[in-house]
Amino acid sequence: MPESTHARAPWDSYFMNIAKVVSTRSTCHRKFVGAVLVRDRMILSTGYNGSIRGMPHCTEVGHMMENDHCVGTIHAEVNAILQAARSGINIDKSCVYVTASPCWNCFKALMNAGITRICFGEFYRDQRIFEVAEKLGIELLHIELESLLEEGGARE
Repeated sequence: MPESTHARAPWDSYFMNIAKVVSTRSTCHRKFVGAVLVRDRMILSTGYNGSIRGMPHCTEVGHMMENDHCVGTIHAEVNAILQAARSGINIDKSCVYVTASPCWNCFKALMNAGITRICFGEFYRDQRIFEVAEKLGIELLHIELESLLEEGGARE
C-alpha cells in the first residue's frame, strides 16, 4: 500500500472542529457557539446556544436583550451538561471543547459539573475564569479556530 500524505488531526483539533460544526446549529445569531464534552477520547455530549426547549428561537422572534446580552438563550456549555443529564451520562472528570471561552455563569456550571479541562477557541468576555481555573487546578487551553484545519491544532 502506498504511504499516505494525509496527516491525522491531533485530538484537540479533532474535538474542537466538532465543536465548530456543533455551533452551526445555534439559533441565536448574535454568537454561534458549540460545545463538546469528552472523556477518554469519547464524545459524551454536545450543546449549542439556543432557546428553551419548545420556545421560539431568536432567529424566529428576535432577541430577549438585557444589558446588551441576549438572555433568551441557554449557552452551549450548559446545553451540553443538560443533554448529558437528560441521557444519564456521567460527565465528571471530562473535558469541554467550546468555540468561545465560557462566560462566568457557564464556567461556574462546568466547575460544579466536574469538568477538569477547558479548551476554547476565541476569548469571550470574562477574565475571571482564568484566575479561578488556576486556583482550582483546571487547565484552560486556547486553540485557534482559524488554524484548525490547516495546521492540525494544538496537541495530540
